[in-house]
Amino acid sequence: MKKIIIMLGLIAVSVSSCSDYIEEDSRSYVPADATYKTATGFQLLVNSNYAWLKGIYGGNPWLFEAGTDMYAEGRTPEPAGLSQYALLIPSSDNVADLYNSCYQQIQAVNKTVYYSTVTEQTPNINTLVGEARYLRANAYFLLVQTYGGVPIVLDNITTPVLSFTRNTAEEVYTQIIADLDFALANVGTASYATAGKVNKRAVNDLLAKVYLTRGYESFGKADDFSKAAAYADAAIAGQTLAISFDQLFKPGNDLNAETIFSVQYDKASTSTDPTKLGNNQFYYFSSYLGGAETGAPLRSYNLCPTDYALGLYEKGDARWNATFMTEILEGPETTNGVTKTILYYPYYRSSNPASLKVRHFYEPKWFTPADKTAWMTANASRLASTFVYHPWGEYSAAHTLIKNLDCYTIPVKKFDDPDPTTPSSTGPVSTRDIIVSRLGETYLVAAEAYLKAGNPATGLDRLNEVRRRAGVANATLAQFNIDYILDERGRELLGEYKRWFDLKRTGTLVARASAHNYKIKEANFVGVDGKLKILRPIPQTVLDLNQNKDFPQNPGY
Repeated sequence: MKKIIIMLGLIAVSVSSCSDYIEEDSRSYVPADATYKTATGFQLLVNSNYAWLKGIYGGNPWLFEAGTDMYAEGRTPEPAGLSQYALLIPSSDNVADLYNSCYQQIQAVNKTVYYSTVTEQTPNINTLVGEARYLRANAYFLLVQTYGGVPIVLDNITTPVLSFTRNTAEEVYTQIIADLDFALANVGTASYATAGKVNKRAVNDLLAKVYLTRGYESFGKADDFSKAAAYADAAIAGQTLAISFDQLFKPGNDLNAETIFSVQYDKASTSTDPTKLGNNQFYYFSSYLGGAETGAPLRSYNLCPTDYALGLYEKGDARWNATFMTEILEGPETTNGVTKTILYYPYYRSSNPASLKVRHFYEPKWFTPADKTAWMTANASRLASTFVYHPWGEYSAAHTLIKNLDCYTIPVKKFDDPDPTTPSSTGPVSTRDIIVSRLGETYLVAAEAYLKAGNPATGLDRLNEVRRRAGVANATLAQFNIDYILDERGRELLGEYKRWFDLKRTGTLVARASAHNYKIKEANFVGVDGKLKILRPIPQTVLDLNQNKDFPQNPGY
């Protein structure tokens, strides 16, 4: 079996803690081997597998979102290699992030699979192993999309392995599907909102994404798209999109009926080390909102929406106001007996919202001069003394080249955490869940799968369910193509750690990123060997530490 070296950090990094995903523990100095051979100890081991998701999703999101058509840097530099491609090399910053964290997840699952054969046998052993193998499949799916073929590691490694061989992408997909087939046959059916564990719906959802993605590959099977459609429909299970879009991401509502799978956090359990044990999702996709004295959330000025992303929305689309903080409000807040004017957070916290003043307003694309006049007249009494009106076209990522001030790109509010564990001056910390899979996306997966399988009418029905919930007119069959689906995914899923994978899957990365990201030109993708940088490079540290030097780098590097 092909293996990867321990020196990548497969077992060295300690797991983040949370109340939902219980960590491994030593059971009061009882050796781990003895602990895991008991039913209770084995359950703790399985629970710890979930916690490794925090290492994959909880940190910097560059490998998920940077260098796409939807987001570009504002005034804060992003890693140049991942965001612009011209400087992308195997030693570039953050290239190894997913490689390391996914293999940490894989090694944790391999340990679980091993102990499942020697632990106390109970009726739910296969259920627990199914949950773990879903997590391993998810890690390999992220790896194969990002880096192409990678080593398949299925052993519980306890001693360093210093030489490893690269499997093909086709082999990795075969392993992913094997893990998911086992999971589907064995995991439970309890509601995710109730149990917080992998269930059959989550497995069906991931199988749909895997078959859809493999279908685009040269080694894809003839029935991949039809299987993707069938698995997506199984995950949908007839459920309509009944929750209003603004409620999907309302703080405190992360475990709603449309959440299929997520990385779960809990404020109380991260209090021992909040700056490390929370996540950074809310920190990105916005402008910097001012210093700590404003009381506003700390934001990075990275991954700011492009003109293309902002222009996707039409009048009446409920996702516009639910996705973006179109008005930045100010109001009084009292802390330790001291009252001062706070920016942004009063939107969530104020007991008297009618009294709040508007500091910034971002005009939507569809506003006419008459609309502006009407808005200013209707809101005259609400305007702060330092009010700024941002016209359409003057608050995208690229506008920072012209006017580089706080609040001069529109904030994304979907991931806001108005009850953070630390003050904004401490750093970017959120204990909101990171939603990995939700029903709205599953409808769009089904739409794409049916289109690619040659059944566009059914695919259009799935897509129009998403548009119905958004409050906009149905798309027509004449409009329905991959570009339209990518636009709809942009509207529905902005910021949700999907975009680079969407463009890579559909073969549109080069064209769309170079057309819509002001930092990227098509020539940026051309590598030293004349081939395009479609995959990310195998990290240089992986190549350096491997004693088997017959390990090919990806094209372009």
